[in-house]
Amino acid sequence: MANTKEAMLKIIEPVSADLVLLDEAVKNDLKSDIELIQRICDYILSSGGKRIRPLVLILIARALGYKGKEHIFLGAMVEYIHTASLLHDDVVDESDVRRGKPTASFKWGNSAAVLTGDFMYSRSFEMMVRTGNLRICEIVAGSVNRISEGEVIQLLNIHDTTLDEKRYFEVIERKTGILFESAARLAAVVAGATREQENRLADYALSLGRAFQIIDDVLDYAGDVSKTGKALGNDLKESKMTMPLIYALQNCSPEDAQIIRNAIGYGEYDLDQIIGIIKNSGAIERCFEAARHELQKGTEAISFLPPSNYKNSLIELLTLTVERDK
Repeated sequence: MANTKEAMLKIIEPVSADLVLLDEAVKNDLKSDIELIQRICDYILSSGGKRIRPLVLILIARALGYKGKEHIFLGAMVEYIHTASLLHDDVVDESDVRRGKPTASFKWGNSAAVLTGDFMYSRSFEMMVRTGNLRICEIVAGSVNRISEGEVIQLLNIHDTTLDEKRYFEVIERKTGILFESAARLAAVVAGATREQENRLADYALSLGRAFQIIDDVLDYAGDVSKTGKALGNDLKESKMTMPLIYALQNCSPEDAQIIRNAIGYGEYDLDQIIGIIKNSGAIERCFEAARHELQKGTEAISFLPPSNYKNSLIELLTLTVERDK
């Protein structure tokens, strides 16, 4: 695995000044005179997220030659949407920990977390309207709608051991890929790119989102807890079929397959046993192959961009997503 911290520092270096402005914008644009809302917003925004989606937006805008500042504003808006979705996710998933810290729902209760998530969504929509750009409104509203659909589809898939690779990708493209795609499209719009260029940048971002989620799902069974900040087996605990289990079912013994079905279907499992089945089936390597395929597709999608440090960082971000250790 790559040294994630060092690799990330190299990736962000060309836009480090923009990221300082982004950090200020994220904090300054999210103000409320309701003390509890402000406290929860401050807490979750300072919980150690990498702000990858705004980073993608900023890198793409600069790679397209954009010289203005509106991409900072749009980056903050995207971060609010992502953070709102995390607040809601943690309630739906009944999660107590995120990024090694107690979730907002654990600290303040589900009602406060959900309503603060609603506040963040509504603030992002206020910002969207302030742009006065109908195309930006279309992208943002569409992404929030599809994120919600992804959450519902995932809910319907709980306990379902018939989930296959096609349906798995339908979920992760809505839950994870769509906001990466939206970030790319927003960057293309603000930089004045053609619709063809916008679509290719969206393809890059979707590949990035798919690879990100595939590796996230791998780390849920094969990660280093000290680096990920998350206990192993969270997806199993929530009865979610993810790619490691899908591939394991395709290449394990009938006895092991039944163990997996009992785990997902009825919550009866021994985590170490499930991890052993996944690793022995070759599922982990197949997941990495799938992620590396996304790396190839994403790199090809942005081949039209002129050479620059920004383009290099976009490619390195894809590579790091596949090789990361947390």
